[in-house]
Amino acid sequence: MIEVRHLVKRYDDNLAVDDLSFTIEPGKIYGFLGPNGAGKSTTMNIMTGYLGATSGDVIVNGHNILDEPEKAKKCIGYLPEMPPLYQDMLVREYLEFVAELKGVPKTERENEVMRSMRLVRIVDMQNRLIRNLSKGYRQRVGMAQAMIGSPDTIILDEPTVGLDPKQIIEIRQLIRELAKDHTVILSSHILAEVQEVCDYIMIISKGKLVASDTPDHLEELVKGSETIEITTGADENKIKDILKEIHEIEKISYEKDKDGNTTARIDVKEGSDICEKVFFAFADSRTALRSLSTIRASLEDVFLELTKNEADDRAAVADTRVKKKEKDSTPKEETNKDESNL
Repeated sequence: MIEVRHLVKRYDDNLAVDDLSFTIEPGKIYGFLGPNGAGKSTTMNIMTGYLGATSGDVIVNGHNILDEPEKAKKCIGYLPEMPPLYQDMLVREYLEFVAELKGVPKTERENEVMRSMRLVRIVDMQNRLIRNLSKGYRQRVGMAQAMIGSPDTIILDEPTVGLDPKQIIEIRQLIRELAKDHTVILSSHILAEVQEVCDYIMIISKGKLVASDTPDHLEELVKGSETIEITTGADENKIKDILKEIHEIEKISYEKDKDGNTTARIDVKEGSDICEKVFFAFADSRTALRSLSTIRASLEDVFLELTKNEADDRAAVADTRVKKKEKDSTPKEETNKDESNL
């Protein structure tokens, strides 16, 4: 469907996209994740032809976005983070205008506009001024314009940003419905949203693709050794004595609460399952377990692990630029001072 090959985008000395390559297969919902400034929106803008690349290729249904932009763009519908809406137009008037821009034949425009409005459920808003719509409905109008022309792939950049919880749920449902007939690429900062909606997730950090897999498989990346958490009334020494015969344990950390209960986090060697051993060890010692649970890595853990150095790197770059600017300005000031003395 879409193939991105060795994509590079450079702004002066800032490398926004760094040798990025991936393939989008039909019939799935893809999630783009990454910190602010990681290159998500830049990549999407290049994929849709809104922005040129420094180097690399984007192939859409066999058409290179740089060499055959018109043919490639017909295969893609795009909703930017800020929907391109004309506030003084009626909803229907705006969508008819978009259909004309996209080259939809005049005889088909009415049906195409109605089809897109039905898909996003804004038929009853068609004669309203866009500026009078709520943010949620303006977002729907933006999605409707992306649907004009029946593109194979829909690209949505932060489609739920700024929406209230009810509107977010509605937009998520719309995305699922769109995915029945289209490939959807979704960029979002909301990890729970990506995990709930997307079939496949790509994590970008510093312009590079650092992970690409299903949500479940990504969680396995940082799962490593299993962690078990127990809560009991026994103290630390008693817990150590009870568990001393379980050799799969690597480390135990303890925390006592105000009620005198102790919570122990037990790190286990990779591939080991000791839940039953822990349970029966406490049973044999006639010591009650108040809780026993296995801790799994979440998508948030994966995201933080794969992008943990990005914020520090950006801060270091910013600090270097500030110091360079200060250094460059110093000689000039000294020269001006010497000249005034002369």
